[in-house]
Amino acid sequence: MHKWIVPRLGDPKEVLEWQESAVPEVEDGKLLIQVEASSLNFFDILLCQGNYQEKPPLPFTPGAEIAGIVRWAGNGSRFKVGQRVIATPPLPNGGLAEWVNVPEESVYAISASMSPEEAAAMFITYQTSYYALYNRANLQEGEVLLVHAGAGGVGSAAIQLGKARGAKVIATAGGPDKARICKELGADIAIDYLTEDFIDIVKKETGGRGADVIYDPVGGDVFDRSRKCIAFDGRLLVIGFASGRIPDAPANHALVKNYSIVGVHWGLFRRLYPDKAAAIHKDLMRLYEQGKIRPLIYREYDFKEVPEALEVLAKRRTYGKLTVSPR
Repeated sequence: MHKWIVPRLGDPKEVLEWQESAVPEVEDGKLLIQVEASSLNFFDILLCQGNYQEKPPLPFTPGAEIAGIVRWAGNGSRFKVGQRVIATPPLPNGGLAEWVNVPEESVYAISASMSPEEAAAMFITYQTSYYALYNRANLQEGEVLLVHAGAGGVGSAAIQLGKARGAKVIATAGGPDKARICKELGADIAIDYLTEDFIDIVKKETGGRGADVIYDPVGGDVFDRSRKCIAFDGRLLVIGFASGRIPDAPANHALVKNYSIVGVHWGLFRRLYPDKAAAIHKDLMRLYEQGKIRPLIYREYDFKEVPEALEVLAKRRTYGKLTVSPR
């Protein structure tokens, strides 16, 4: 088999090496999976550079999400040989490989109608958005949801899950093409933040009341300005800081406007409550089969194009998710 390895730290195009390797040996408690597709995340770039909070020993194989076929399962496994699954291979043996050996608790069955690329692109983004909107914010039918970076991976999932819950969804994105994508995903209102003021539009669309739930994976100025258009009893979800600046939150402002600033650390939630994450996955499969959610994929790359794909991702000009397949 082949896999990508990082023998030294640096930019992906400079350090990633295409290496031939033996298929992993089977182990009790793990599943041997033949990879059909892997998805790429921005933190794969940070891992290669040594700038991510997790620092696996060198050499390592990046890749957090794969879709594939179970080729070996031990006695008593809840999975069967030939079954199609999503898996999250732990570092240092990540998913940018043609075969992976994954602990059974990190593997989830998928719908038979789901393509490998959709499956690989689904897990982290939809789990994060589901947990944020349904568990942390308790989003209700008829509420107004403002989604920032709506054409991104987690943002596109949030738009679809917001509509699935019956919310009115307002989404922001950078540029007319990305705003159009938000509308195609189901957003009721799409705002091009490069030319429009989302504060004014949110207030206009809500009669001055503001958004009940704000989904913010951007941070920085977006967080600061979101506080100006949040409703009484609103919930401002802190998903991440793609802008690079971690904002401050004046406690007196939250008191006066009576809103909550809600942290969303899905990774820790999954580690602490794996059964609840599995229940979320089951419900996401139901929503997929009902046609209410479908992963947004920017482009499907060949497995040998991983360095080029990560370079495209690093420029932040993409939408949705990027996937690679060992065709």
